[in-house]
Amino acid sequence: MGSNCQRYAYSVLGLFGIWCPPLRSSDLWLDTNATSVVSVPRPLDLLLFNRIDEPFGAHVGLWMAQDEILHLCREIGTPVTWPVAEFDRRPRYVKLVGVKRVNRSG
Repeated sequence: MGSNCQRYAYSVLGLFGIWCPPLRSSDLWLDTNATSVVSVPRPLDLLLFNRIDEPFGAHVGLWMAQDEILHLCREIGTPVTWPVAEFDRRPRYVKLVGVKRVNRSG
């Protein structure tokens, strides 16, 4: 099975010792056990982008630093880091659905 944006983001989190259940974007957005909605991102938070304000089918990236979002980019075919403005330029990513933080307990 190939990679997708969620699997890629979860694999990167794993490199930092952070486990997130393998949820699809809509389930990730609804999850309240392993993740929390936050308004201000910090490094390794998950960002969901879509063409509409809905989590179903949203693209998932990782906030790495101020205005640097790491994601598996289908149109390029490799992981890349983009500023928010680069997402705003593309209709499929124009809406930021929201930001989720993986709860790091224990």
